[in-house]
Amino acid sequence: MIFGERSPDSAVRLRYTDCMPFQKIQQEKVSRSVVRQIELLILRGVLRPGERLPSERELSERLGVSRPSLREAVAELQEAGLLEARANAGIFVAEVLGSAFSPALVRLFSVHEEAVFDYLDFRRDMEGLAAERAARLGSEPDLQVVDEVFQRMEVAHGKRNPADEAQIDADFHLAIIEASHNVVMLHMMRSMYELLREGVFYNRKVMFQQRTTRSALIEQHRDINTALQARDPGAARAAVERHIDYVKSALTDSLRAERNEAVALQRLAFEKER
Repeated sequence: MIFGERSPDSAVRLRYTDCMPFQKIQQEKVSRSVVRQIELLILRGVLRPGERLPSERELSERLGVSRPSLREAVAELQEAGLLEARANAGIFVAEVLGSAFSPALVRLFSVHEEAVFDYLDFRRDMEGLAAERAARLGSEPDLQVVDEVFQRMEVAHGKRNPADEAQIDADFHLAIIEASHNVVMLHMMRSMYELLREGVFYNRKVMFQQRTTRSALIEQHRDINTALQARDPGAARAAVERHIDYVKSALTDSLRAERNEAVALQRLAFEKER
C-alpha cells in the first residue's frame, strides 16, 4: 500500500463512525428545566387542580432560578393550559385537569340512573386495583397520608358532620389512588371524584346523615386502612370491594325508598280528593 493511502478497512471504519448516532451535548435552558419539574409535579398529582403556586419571589428561591427564567417557564405552562393566572390572586394549577368529561356527557350521567351503578362498578374495579397496588408499591409516607386522612375521618365522624365526612371520604379514596403510583389512574379517578363531589351521580351527604350507614362506613374505611398499613394487597382490595358493594346496596335501597314514597304520595293525594 502506498504511504498516505487509506486501506479499505479504514475507509469502512470511517464511514461507520460518521453514521454513529451521537450529537453534541447542549445545555438545557433554565426555564425548560423549571417547566419539566412543574409538569412532573402536576402529572404525579403533587400539584393538584386549583392549587395556588407560591409567590414568584418564593418559588424562584425554592427552585434556585432567576425571576426572568421563572416567568418564562410559567408563561410556557400557561400557554400549554397547565397553569392559569387569576387577577390579584396569583398563579394556579388549571382546573381543566380535573375535567376529563365533556359537559354533555356529565349531563347524561346526571339524568340516567344506570350511569350511577356503572360508575360504582367502575370504582369497585379501579379502587380495588389501586388499593392492591398501594399495599405493594406505596411508600411509607404514602401510607402515612392515608392513615392521617382516616384519622381526620374519625374526628368528623365523632362530630356528626355529614358534609365534612363526605369530603374526607373523597380525600381518603384519592389518597389511596395516589399511593398506587399510576398517573393515568390518578387523573382519571380524580375526574370521577370531582363529578361525585358535585353531586352528578348521587348525593353522598345523604348517606352520611343516616346513623346506621355512617357507622358501617367508618368501619369499612377502618378495614381498608388496616389492610393497607399491614401491606396486605389481597385484604386491601377485598376491603375496598366490600365497601363499594355496601354503597351500591345502600344506594339501591335509597332509590327504592324514594320511588315508594312518590307512589305513596300519589295515593294520599287521591284519597284526599275522594
